[in-house]
Amino acid sequence: MPPDPAAIERARAVKAAHEDELMALPNVVAVGVGLRSTGGQITGEVAIIVSVVEKLPDEAIDPGERIPPEIDGVPVDVQQSGVISAGGG
Repeated sequence: MPPDPAAIERARAVKAAHEDELMALPNVVAVGVGLRSTGGQITGEVAIIVSVVEKLPDEAIDPGERIPPEIDGVPVDVQQSGVISAGGG
């Protein structure tokens, strides 16, 4: 079943409101909206996707620098992406 358009718009609005603070966190390289995945399987749930260089256990992250599991009622999915850089010619 395709994602609910209202859920996508809600997630986009919350992402826009919080993107700067998420991007300011160490290890964060991108913020977007997409479908949550768990254990490598897409769940179909609309979420704010926060891409990090490396996923770390909570105890390795300062409490003030942890990515929350949800923001304003929208789930947050942290995905390891490695370093992201612009492609060159």
